[in-house]
Amino acid sequence: MRNLLLFLHVAGAIFWMGGMAFTVIALRPALHAQLEPPVRLPLVVLVLRRFFVVVIASIALLLATGVPLLLQVPGAMAPRGWHAMAGLGVLMMLIFGHIFFSPWRKLQRAVELGDWPDGGRRMQLITLLVKINLGLGWVAIAAVLLWH
Repeated sequence: MRNLLLFLHVAGAIFWMGGMAFTVIALRPALHAQLEPPVRLPLVVLVLRRFFVVVIASIALLLATGVPLLLQVPGAMAPRGWHAMAGLGVLMMLIFGHIFFSPWRKLQRAVELGDWPDGGRRMQLITLLVKINLGLGWVAIAAVLLWH
């Protein structure tokens, strides 16, 4: 059972981290280079709408597997890296919650209204927060693997 929980936990992290990496490293720069805001921003809304479903599913999976894995070991006995990963994971989830309920909603509204400058500002904030989350994710991975 523990191996299944670990597999599902890692799968959730891979989907979330991989999606963030793809978005900021490949997709966003390519869209910026090729498309103007009236075409780019509606496309980004469609892409993020689908990706955020994956993120929400990943968060649910990470919580559903991470909590039981952590509870299998008495709190004081769990490696420090596990606690760091858990804390960073919660921070990442909170940052995603902020993205989802603030700049994401405002980006959708700006696109509906055709307010491209505001949409661009919202997208810049989302990109910054995703980059922060991606960095935190790498720190969490390093902590769990290197800090015993």
